[in-house]
Amino acid sequence: MRGVVGELRSPQPLIVYLPGLYQEDDLARALTGAFDDAYAPVLSTIDNLAAYLDPALTPVDFLDWLAGWVGLVLDETWPIERRRAIVAVASQIYRRRGTAAGLSMQLKLLTAGDVAVSDSGGATWSKSPGSKPPGDASYTLSVRVKPAKKESIDAAKLDALVAAAKPAHVTHTVETGDKPAA
Repeated sequence: MRGVVGELRSPQPLIVYLPGLYQEDDLARALTGAFDDAYAPVLSTIDNLAAYLDPALTPVDFLDWLAGWVGLVLDETWPIERRRAIVAVASQIYRRRGTAAGLSMQLKLLTAGDVAVSDSGGATWSKSPGSKPPGDASYTLSVRVKPAKKESIDAAKLDALVAAAKPAHVTHTVETGDKPAA
């Protein structure tokens, strides 16, 4: 939450907008000075708005707010660099949502590990009328994640993430390292 920032001076002190008679008055200086203290962070934020909207530059306490703009809820246990990267590519992830490539991209960002996603390739349409649809009609998805050396993966969270990201009619299995999760 933003508030008064110590030692931040307003580039437009309000006292200069008062008639000369009041500019000499101590009470008027104190009152406008109090408003200047509250007004300075607002002007600073407006002057730096582009930095607030850039996931790589935004202050840490604004990152969750920025993530909310693209419908993300970030895990506070992730390193700040990973959270910034996820917010930065959120539109690309949404563009590929429901595909194996999109799921792979999302899991690589979230786990920082090696990800392998394979699907049955089943489809409900074909270019040729009356022909058999391509792929296997089983509608399955298999995900294997090998965590980075210094990382650990919560298999239940990973399974929930895959369940939320895949199409509803597709069954899935998730493996982390050597142990299947679902």
